[in-house]
Amino acid sequence: MAQTTYSAAKRYETYKGKMQQIADIRNAIAVLSWDQETYLPEKGAAFRGQQMTTLSTIAHELFTSADLGTLLESLDNDRQTLDSVAAKNITLSLEDYRKNAKYPASFVAELSKTTNECYHAWINARKEGNYAVFEPVLAKMVELKKQEADILGYEGHPYNALLNEYEKGANTTMLDTIFNDVKTALTPLLRNIEQKPPVQKDFLHLRYERNSQWEFGIQLLKAMGYDMNAGRQDVSEHPFTTSFNPQDVRVTTRIDENDFGNMTWSCIHEGGHALYEQGLDPEAYGLPSGEATSLGIHESQSRLWENNVGRSIAFWEHHYPQLQQVFPDNLGNVSLRDFYKAINLVQPSLIRTEADELTYHFHVMVRYEIEKGLLDGTYKTSELRDVWNNYYKEFLHVTVPNDTQGVLQDIHWSHGSFGYFPTYSLGSFYAAQFFAAAQEQLPDLSGQIAKGEYNALLTWLRQQVHRHGRTFTSNELCEKITGQPLNFKYFLDYATQKFGDIYGL
Repeated sequence: MAQTTYSAAKRYETYKGKMQQIADIRNAIAVLSWDQETYLPEKGAAFRGQQMTTLSTIAHELFTSADLGTLLESLDNDRQTLDSVAAKNITLSLEDYRKNAKYPASFVAELSKTTNECYHAWINARKEGNYAVFEPVLAKMVELKKQEADILGYEGHPYNALLNEYEKGANTTMLDTIFNDVKTALTPLLRNIEQKPPVQKDFLHLRYERNSQWEFGIQLLKAMGYDMNAGRQDVSEHPFTTSFNPQDVRVTTRIDENDFGNMTWSCIHEGGHALYEQGLDPEAYGLPSGEATSLGIHESQSRLWENNVGRSIAFWEHHYPQLQQVFPDNLGNVSLRDFYKAINLVQPSLIRTEADELTYHFHVMVRYEIEKGLLDGTYKTSELRDVWNNYYKEFLHVTVPNDTQGVLQDIHWSHGSFGYFPTYSLGSFYAAQFFAAAQEQLPDLSGQIAKGEYNALLTWLRQQVHRHGRTFTSNELCEKITGQPLNFKYFLDYATQKFGDIYGL
């Protein structure tokens, strides 16, 4: 037995080395992708696509090699000799291996090439404000995604195959139920709010000087606990977070001088993502236990900081006087209460990333319905502009004035990220449930937030969420933290209480 244990331990170290080598290549791709979205010169696009395709092919070949498969199978047979985390790493890596082995190298290369083309077509389409520039390449991407669903295999709807890549265990049956809850439970709350006098927010759309906004955003990131020695912030077309390892996690934002909220909540939102990545175990680099649980749990961290913390009255009790000092002409005569109400304004709008906490989920639902329709053939990319505009009229009662504010507003489809959008709503619902647990276990949490002290909350999140990596599924983690699986009631209770107070319901 001792010999078997030793042999398994040695083989596990070999496995770690192979996984870290693959992670190195994937993270090199991530660096190139980050550069592509921040500083890449326009003429560098073609060669950048070639470089990323080459590295993607190498990473795929390494991860689907027969040697790695044999090693994983042998370790899987000896799981009882490994500790629980190591055994779980093997189980998950073998599952990933078997899934990735299904992908032909030619398909991986074609998808990488098309993703690069699709991204730049999206950028150009946004510049011209014309969906037609993007549509032909998007059509190619959709066809590849249909092929991917077939490669992976699925039960029920083809969308389930792609959804599982971001939220393991989720399916269209689960999501249809959740979005039905959104419609039946949130719609009456929205209708009640619509009957109330509108909240004034004009002062948020005065001129807020670019550099001053930037500095305030950096200040908020640092206050949250984001380690600037293990990251940086830059500007991009669409705010995002990318991690090359827990000691190099970068965020981007965008700045609109006539919209204070655009950059501020981008910083807080992406900061939440970055705190999660910085909280993963560096010793588990390249292994499942060193990776985020799921996109839904990842989004729970960003939404928890953005909404449960960053849009709370307690948060601004500390930061609002600082903000007034930065922009005295705009905010000097605006009370904290009026500011709080303005930043929590509920109003149907065009842009998902700027939507309030309630209407946000209707934005996600539109994308979910469209993605399902593209995958099962209900919709064609050639009619997507009209489909999008009709959904916005139906669910949000707004008229889309142009493609940039409509079907071209999100980067995700240009990346081939079909199945991603539902995780945004799942994240908000997990966030509400996690934050309720944090409030229960940290009785003075609101008081600490009001003082600008976030260490206790961050430590709690590190212990409850970050450190586990992928060793639990989303619902397993949720049950471990809160004692029950995901329950929409937590979000509904939170929203009813918060907006009931703001609107006097």
